[in-house]
Amino acid sequence: MTKLPDFEALAIFAKVVELRSFAAVAAELALSKATVSKAVTRLETRLGARLFNRTSRRLALTDAGHRLSERAAQLLADGEAAEAEALAQSAVPRGLVRLAVPMTFGVKVIAPLLPEFFAAYPDVSIDLHLSDAMVDLIGDGFDAGVRIATLPDSSLVARRLCAMPRYTVASKSYLQAHGQPTHPMHLAQHRCLGYAYLSTPNTWHYTNDAGDQVAVRPGGPLRVNNGEALLPSVIAGLGIADLPEFIVGDAIAAGEVEVILDGWHQRESAVHLVTPPGGPRPARVEVLSEFLADRLGRLGRKRRSAR
Repeated sequence: MTKLPDFEALAIFAKVVELRSFAAVAAELALSKATVSKAVTRLETRLGARLFNRTSRRLALTDAGHRLSERAAQLLADGEAAEAEALAQSAVPRGLVRLAVPMTFGVKVIAPLLPEFFAAYPDVSIDLHLSDAMVDLIGDGFDAGVRIATLPDSSLVARRLCAMPRYTVASKSYLQAHGQPTHPMHLAQHRCLGYAYLSTPNTWHYTNDAGDQVAVRPGGPLRVNNGEALLPSVIAGLGIADLPEFIVGDAIAAGEVEVILDGWHQRESAVHLVTPPGGPRPARVEVLSEFLADRLGRLGRKRRSAR
């Protein structure tokens, strides 16, 4: 099997050629003199040729050493340049962020924030992927994703950006025609409109002020894979829906739908930014995380003060 080049030994050899001293190289690279000597010996063994003629006072390149020295110096220079460029990319916010966001949240909340972000970070670009389906961040090559849920245990690194309350709602016309449920278990006798990508599919979870918990599996004539698509049917009186505030908040404020089940609350979820595990995040991802945490935190505080 073909072996990879011994880049470490080649780099150490190039430094020995440059400084003409094993001891000087050991001091500069914070290595032992024995480590430097072993790297050169390892390279000589691999190449089957002596690279230096060594005496107690003098270190001189052999013909083979001369032939190798220029290439080794170029390898060292290229490696240092590549590392410096990568460090600069990591330290300065620059480059592409591939970001996965749920469809309606991306359109209504994230997209309006982007002009301000780009004004602050003109060297960062974003590939914004909008879908309510759960994407595989690592497998699909995303740098980050926004998730709105009670997160399950996972290897992903999550940062909470803001709370996101959910409301069970219906139109006045529906409630006049079918009556108003007062307990979550009553939903079994009602037409309920479903969202396909709940963290617990087809199940709505409720808690009251006394700490009682109820889980119901309502049914009805419509199930969708985008929450906003439920809203016209709810407003038209087709049934009851459980929706997050960023979708249904305006309709509640306008009186188009009413919050029902007084005293019962859906399990409150939150908006999280999730990133793949391992190592420090690139600067471009870190500044986006800080920006979203600040702006969504402001929106959350504004929402609470308006209640």
